Amino acid sequence: MSDDASRPDPVPETQAGRSKLPYLLLLASGIYIADLVTKILAVEFIDPSDPISIIGDTVTLTLVRNPGAAFSMATGMTWLLSLVAIAVVIGVIRIGRTLRSPWWVVGLGLVLGGAVGNLTDRLFRSPGPLQGHVVDFVSVGWWPVFNVADSAVVCGAVLLVALTLFGFEPDGTRAGRTTKSDTEQDGQESDGRKETQQ
Repeated sequence: MSDDASRPDPVPETQAGRSKLPYLLLLASGIYIADLVTKILAVEFIDPSDPISIIGDTVTLTLVRNPGAAFSMATGMTWLLSLVAIAVVIGVIRIGRTLRSPWWVVGLGLVLGGAVGNLTDRLFRSPGPLQGHVVDFVSVGWWPVFNVADSAVVCGAVLLVALTLFGFEPDGTRAGRTTKSDTEQDGQESDGRKETQQ
């Protein structure tokens, strides 16, 4: 009998053990497309001087060109925000290669899709590359005008913070939790020590 025949068959990689990067990119692409399409429609059909009422004056579609970050923050640092967005995109993709947790996929997918959406505006809209103004068009009460990308980034960030606080790791494990295999291994080591002592 050959050595190859005596070797056990390799254990197939389970779905849980595979990288979730393709799912992250799929979700991010969906967010990006939704953001891009809604911005195109907003520019085409919303007059900046004539907001469209959805629910009285509380919820309206108001076209605004935003040089700042999400919800019109840091309006004088457009170029820096562009560089930060590029760094975020690179960082999320690097982390995505090691992801095993579906919840981290959702959180990072939302952040990535939103970051790329607003980064596209900053790169290709006037007044120029890295300084382009982001298209915002959803106004809700006193909240600053925002878009799909802003919502995705904020929701994704909140989810990631919650996952971190509750101990859910990107690799699918949970901090402070011992797995069954770990418990069995500890038990075997304990039994081994007892036998040695005897």
